[in-house]
Amino acid sequence: MAEIKVYSAVVCPYAHRTRLVLQEKGIDFDLIEIDLQNKPEGFTKVSPYGKVPALTHGDNRVWESAVINEYLDEVFPNPPLLPSNPAARAQARIWIDFANTRFVPAFSTLLRSSDPQKQEEAKQELSKHLEFIENEGLAKLSGEGPYWFGESISLVDFTYFPWFERWAALKQYRGFGIPEEFTRVRQWKHALKERESVKAIAHSKEFYIERYAKFAAPTLAAV
Repeated sequence: MAEIKVYSAVVCPYAHRTRLVLQEKGIDFDLIEIDLQNKPEGFTKVSPYGKVPALTHGDNRVWESAVINEYLDEVFPNPPLLPSNPAARAQARIWIDFANTRFVPAFSTLLRSSDPQKQEEAKQELSKHLEFIENEGLAKLSGEGPYWFGESISLVDFTYFPWFERWAALKQYRGFGIPEEFTRVRQWKHALKERESVKAIAHSKEFYIERYAKFAAPTLAAV
């Protein structure tokens, strides 16, 4: 039995983040799948918010994916997944916050909303965020390297990638692909897809199209 237990749900992109970090670091862990529609009794003793991911490490409980991932990076420092320079580390945290407060909400609104007007607004918002990532993130920080901070993969890469692996559902149900002009974003996505830690737990486009059908169903039924 591993010292670390991770409570996850296969469709949850937040849990996907933490599993990617565990894979990248080669940390042994026990995976406990949670049915989010039928949570087991006592789950809130592990995850007070009742959400995944949650992690136990000995007597320690940690929840919220961004916090879990920093915890793992501190407790298991090799390979490091945050820059050593304080200014660069601050930049990494800014981009993680951008994902959580701007990028992900726009993605989720576009996929989940059945209101065509809200969908159009979310498309515009998501396009704006992709442009910001392209020009202010990857173009300025990655240099000639494939990842957010160049040659070294980081928590920022793993923070965003689960939503890009799920992009097929967004394209299928909302007709929104990654625009061709965002070449750095597309190159970054391809580099992540080829990473061994990513491939180890990857799912197909068809998997996400099937799993996310229920979120798009109200719109499809209204057409």
